[in-house]
Amino acid sequence: MTELFQQIIDNPAASLMIIGNLIIIESLLSVDNAAVLATMVMDLPEKERDKALKYGIWGAYFFRGLAMIFAAFLIKIWWLKPLGGLYLLYLAYDYWRGKQTTTKEDDIVDKKSNWFYKATVGYVGNFWATVCLVELMDIAFSIDNVFAAVAFTPNIVLVCLGVFIGILTMRFIAQWFVKLMTKYSFLESAAFLVIAILGIKLTLSLFEHFYPNSPVTAFLTSHQTDMGITILTVCVFFIPILTSLVFNYPKKKQINE
Repeated sequence: MTELFQQIIDNPAASLMIIGNLIIIESLLSVDNAAVLATMVMDLPEKERDKALKYGIWGAYFFRGLAMIFAAFLIKIWWLKPLGGLYLLYLAYDYWRGKQTTTKEDDIVDKKSNWFYKATVGYVGNFWATVCLVELMDIAFSIDNVFAAVAFTPNIVLVCLGVFIGILTMRFIAQWFVKLMTKYSFLESAAFLVIAILGIKLTLSLFEHFYPNSPVTAFLTSHQTDMGITILTVCVFFIPILTSLVFNYPKKKQINE
């Protein structure tokens, strides 16, 4: 463990770049997670809705902490990095495919068609069946977030930091992101573009593994590349906001919304 901390101290710039990427990806995934959980409780009365979401937040804390314990084992598997990249690329592809074929109403989660909800609602009622489904989704989301963190770095300290960031974003940053995306609707597409960029970077680790001594690998693993990707992902978000404020392009609200 001391060696891992020493690696961070010896390479503070590289560690900051990794942490920056983790903040971006964990925040984006947490926004998506929070949006899904919110749609699940929308049919409940307002007081029960808030209570179910509170259970969901505490469940997220617990399951992310539990997943963090297994991160030490996952981090030793080299192919998780490119696999994590392919997973992020799939998320981006699935978003763009869905954007072409679905309407706004299709984005709402139909929990009543979920097998787990149908199996439990008759025994515990609508509220607790919803809570159980929320907790089940928390488990899946926790695996997603830890999987993404493990894919970025072999340093368990940074992985734990990334998961901790995921916990915080579920409670604080996700709410801010949702408000920002509501105001600037085009940021949803920007978010998945960022996910695709990070997915490409992780997938290219296949080249790094099989050709560790090549100039391409040296470029891909350099601090300059990490810094460039971090700057690019930040620009993808904030340049459209700036141009929207100054030139009203892209527009804050899409015409079809």
